[in-house]
Amino acid sequence: MKGMMIQGTASSVGKSILTTGLCRLFANKGYAIAPFKAQNMSGRSIVTRDGKEMSISQAQQAEAAGLPPSVLMNPVLLKPRENLQTEVMLLGEKRSIIPGQDYKQSYYDVAKQAIQGALNQLEQSYDFMLIEGAGSPVEMNLKDRDLANMAVAEMADVPVILVADIDRGGAFASIVGTLELLTTDERQRVKGLIINKFHGVVSSFASGREWLEDRTGISVLGVVPHTGHNLAEEDSVEGRGTTEARSTTDKPPDYDKLAEHLEAYIDWKKLLNIMTGENDVR
Repeated sequence: MKGMMIQGTASSVGKSILTTGLCRLFANKGYAIAPFKAQNMSGRSIVTRDGKEMSISQAQQAEAAGLPPSVLMNPVLLKPRENLQTEVMLLGEKRSIIPGQDYKQSYYDVAKQAIQGALNQLEQSYDFMLIEGAGSPVEMNLKDRDLANMAVAEMADVPVILVADIDRGGAFASIVGTLELLTTDERQRVKGLIINKFHGVVSSFASGREWLEDRTGISVLGVVPHTGHNLAEEDSVEGRGTTEARSTTDKPPDYDKLAEHLEAYIDWKKLLNIMTGENDVR
């Protein structure tokens, strides 16, 4: 499968925004690119034309790529409910509400099957898959049943780009720590780093870029300044634990503006080489 996966060192590092902008960037370059997030925990969703339900983030990514939203792009949607329960949507349809302790027995195998099936179908129709991870790929207490990060990269057999948020501090430690906790095989999938939400003059990060590349042996493919956007958030404080089905956001996002911003600060040609399998980008 041709494509790549955007993973983050933590939640809220900007994976969704980067994925959305890159969908539009590569679509504008003439490539048929499909967004994908295997498993999304979100209280916000949209209803597709065929009456199925998917995360609002993947719906926006589809729109950015010039595609109608499809539940194949978000085969598993987990909606938090009261009393530590989770409503499971598989391929846009409600299947069950499961308590946390029954995760492996009642959920893992069937969800993995749905994810692999969706990947196989999308692969047949598009030039590239742009896959978004969730949270961190090295939550060690969850890693054996993770269906959002490295397990999906392995299922799709795609390289990984690791994103860190420098605005919150600790970007160097989060990148090095994440790489250290990956297995050897997983680490070999990581083909590039992106520093996100940078404040100041990008050229001032030259020494930081050099340190990261020397320390990790992985190229920094972009240092992206913080930018405003009007993309809908997957979850908001007031929306947690509830379902909000909608077909559009209040104000249409400016996907072209976001794509132009990323093109100015990310080496998209090297990303393209990575997606096509020409991975030696140093």
